[in-house]
Amino acid sequence: AVSTCFIVLQLKMLQRDNKVVGGYECPRHSVPYQVSLNAGYHFCGGSLISSQWVVSAAHCYKSRVQVRLGEHDITVNEGTEQWIDSNKLIKHPHYNSYNLDNDIMLIKLSRPATLNSYVQTVALPSRCPVADENCMVSGWGGDCNSSFSIFQLQCLRQPIIDDRICRNAYPHLFTENMVCSGFMHGGASSCQGDSGGPLVCGGQLQGVVSWGYECAMKGHPSVYARVCRYTSWIRNIMSSN
Repeated sequence: AVSTCFIVLQLKMLQRDNKVVGGYECPRHSVPYQVSLNAGYHFCGGSLISSQWVVSAAHCYKSRVQVRLGEHDITVNEGTEQWIDSNKLIKHPHYNSYNLDNDIMLIKLSRPATLNSYVQTVALPSRCPVADENCMVSGWGGDCNSSFSIFQLQCLRQPIIDDRICRNAYPHLFTENMVCSGFMHGGASSCQGDSGGPLVCGGQLQGVVSWGYECAMKGHPSVYARVCRYTSWIRNIMSSN
């Protein structure tokens, strides 16, 4: 897995070289399901799937987090934010920290979020993603060296990559619980996004930012947890908690 710090450094280098393909500052509040996970600092992203539940990556687990909703610039108070403490963090029971298989986690908020034009849910998938489908990943990068941090939410449009191509790019690492998205020629990837953040295709949450080799490296696209494999697990956890 690539450290968030390294991801941000790579992104800044790419931006400086004008090589980020399709990456841009999201229009304010155009991604109202995007959340920031905060532990005194922003460290991961997530997606609001109901007024009281967020999906993120299992490798983002901390015993307690504050979920920040309605954010755009995470350094200033814009009056649109809702900051809600976590009540429960539930990693997938078969999460493997060695190869990041089943890299998905649910966070229950201590109180329901207020849904409005700045804070909205994203739909769980009703089907699995298909190759070449157009999707969007979003996130703030990381919070390591402040001179390399990204404070305004960043967006990147990118296609789903065929599973066979992804398996060839990551032999012995890629599993059926993962999906690749990005550009095989390199130059842009979800270095644009945080770990745990959303990959949304056709209005449905199809991926959770998980891992990848050196950011935007040719032949090595970003890897996401394949959310369509977890819809029944997600619904079961939500109904029983």
